[in-house]
Amino acid sequence: MTEMSDSLETAVIPVAGFGTRFLPVTRAVPKPLLPVVDTPLVHRTVQEAVEAGFRRIVLVMSPGMEPIADYFSPKPALEAALEQSGKDDLLARQHAISRLAHVTVVVQHEARGLGHAVLLARDEVGDRPFAVFLPDEILWGEKSAIQQAIDVWRRVGGNVIGVVEVPDQAVPALGIVAGEPVSPLDKRAWRVTGMVEKPPLDEAPSNLAIVGPYILTPAIFDSIESTAPGAVGEIQITDAIAARISAEGVHACILHGTRIDAGTPAGMLAANIFEARNSSLYERAMQILEDGEKARQ
Repeated sequence: MTEMSDSLETAVIPVAGFGTRFLPVTRAVPKPLLPVVDTPLVHRTVQEAVEAGFRRIVLVMSPGMEPIADYFSPKPALEAALEQSGKDDLLARQHAISRLAHVTVVVQHEARGLGHAVLLARDEVGDRPFAVFLPDEILWGEKSAIQQAIDVWRRVGGNVIGVVEVPDQAVPALGIVAGEPVSPLDKRAWRVTGMVEKPPLDEAPSNLAIVGPYILTPAIFDSIESTAPGAVGEIQITDAIAARISAEGVHACILHGTRIDAGTPAGMLAANIFEARNSSLYERAMQILEDGEKARQ
């Protein structure tokens, strides 16, 4: 086990990309600002990081995505209007957003993959362990995904990646880990021996797919720098993590909860439906649908 700090302070959140799956709305609105019910994906991610104890947020974004960082800035005109109209609850929520965390921005001028995006945050991270969050990945559970990963990291150190069990038909489209449980009493944590990108089902070493979040040591930056780009010129973070297996160890945290990838329109719709089920909005929405159907008859 490698020596580790007793705290994690910095969270890196890559939010670059054109969001082509969500065109045409992403012509004007960056995908990380698309909402699950009324809360943007990036807000959910930052909130999860803050609740897990992270104090610094590094957003890695493409040029032209200033609205993502601006979302976390004070809005004087809006706040004044809410105060004047006596909407104190809404006003308090707006203040809470701008005070949520210390947010810094790094610009990724070229789309060169997740590994490259993480590398650009090197100066902001420094020489301490840090986490990488993917806003598209949403998990509802008794504990957040990052808190589950932190629980494993505190036991084993090194690098920890969040994984989920997936059905057989999903395996050939995902990154899959090879390994074994740390112990018969700790089956939530796997000692990773390898990673395979999109393996045929009959060659897959497990059905544990890499979804993040990631907790990484600063040594990952050197591994990223020495990682060759893939076929489309992108530097994959999984290749860099695989290079750390023999050096300092990599462990997988098997996440428990309901996981939805909101990075596709169908996934985003599913995330909205799942989230709404836990609020009064669901019953109201179902009533609106029922009323609409009656009006057609």
